[in-house]
Amino acid sequence: MVLPMHIAVFTDYYLPTLGGVQTSIKAQKDTLEAAGHRVTVFCPLHEPSGDPTVVQLPTSKVIKPDNYPYTWPPKRAKWFAQNYMDSIEPVDVVHVHSEMAAAAAGVHVARSRGLPLVQTMHGRVDVYTQCVLPFPAATSVLLSWLYNRNNPVRPVTLRDAPYTRTALARRMWKLMVNQANYADHVIVPSHHFAHKLQYQGVNKPLTVLSNGLEPTLLSQLRAIKPREYAGGDTEFRIMWCGRVSQEKRPIDFLRAIRQLPENVVVNMYGSGPAMKSVRRYITRHRLSGRVTLHGPVPQQTVLTAMQEHHLFASTSYDFDNQPMVLLEAHAAGTPVLLCDPDLTEVVPTEGTVLTATPDSQSIAAAVRELMAHPARVREMSDYLLKSCDSTLQQPLTEQLLGVYESVLQPSA
Repeated sequence: MVLPMHIAVFTDYYLPTLGGVQTSIKAQKDTLEAAGHRVTVFCPLHEPSGDPTVVQLPTSKVIKPDNYPYTWPPKRAKWFAQNYMDSIEPVDVVHVHSEMAAAAAGVHVARSRGLPLVQTMHGRVDVYTQCVLPFPAATSVLLSWLYNRNNPVRPVTLRDAPYTRTALARRMWKLMVNQANYADHVIVPSHHFAHKLQYQGVNKPLTVLSNGLEPTLLSQLRAIKPREYAGGDTEFRIMWCGRVSQEKRPIDFLRAIRQLPENVVVNMYGSGPAMKSVRRYITRHRLSGRVTLHGPVPQQTVLTAMQEHHLFASTSYDFDNQPMVLLEAHAAGTPVLLCDPDLTEVVPTEGTVLTATPDSQSIAAAVRELMAHPARVREMSDYLLKSCDSTLQQPLTEQLLGVYESVLQPSA
């Protein structure tokens, strides 16, 4: 029996902005609260929160990377968080979900108050900086400087690897390793990212703990029927959803669509820095009759749309950790196309198609092969629907509570 806890969550990303980190934190918050625990989230917000359990950290009116709110200035955020902690019920555990200024405030609060610190490493900051932020080389220098200025940095010696070849990558990997090693316990949603972190020097206790979906979301999907494709010239619908930026490879996806027959239609959801390039490509190659851009939409819209497609395409490669959207596709019974073999641990192989290589030719070939065997669509969809309980957050929250107990009783 776990006694009720109060968990202070610090994150640089939270609702109402859209993204996998945001929805995974919300799912954890909801299931922890349903189990009788209290969760207070500290985060930057564009507007003050009407929810007393979501606290707005000082937020810049100017700095908005990728249009996300940004905690600023860091010293004021630390001061604010310290004072706010004095006004709420005592906190048992601090759980940090990011690496920037809000995270620094969380680390500061935990260390200054002698509270156990749990850190979730959600993704590759090196690739995000390279592909999403403006002037990435200069930005990485600035981020590294700000990080070192606001955190107790320790020396990190990185090992040679394909993903640490550039100066930018090394700066960001040192940041990630430092951030993880501040914690008493590290949580990573996937084995492949956990292996990279440990290989580069993360030496704290580490638990691989999948993200999960809120039970209320899954309950809405219980009545879904398996997808069916009639074959021949009937319409084959493909869905793409994510940040529209270089690391997600939307242009490679569109190149693949050009190679497919006219009865293949596509709906793309999301926005990002590559949106103009995507629109130009669609116009230049006359794909507007087959490809529809929907922009950013709420999670419920994504789940509804998934039920109307034969295939969900995930075209990122050597970047994603454990995309929440893949868990959503699993829960919705939508077969998944993957380009990155690392992501096969996220969705059962019985419900996925893995391309031979990540290029557009292989993407197109994999889609053609699936279309040539229409019965496979139903088989894959049926398997995913029957196994969708594995995407639930609730049993994962029990494991999360086990991590919290371990840092509260380190000698046990």
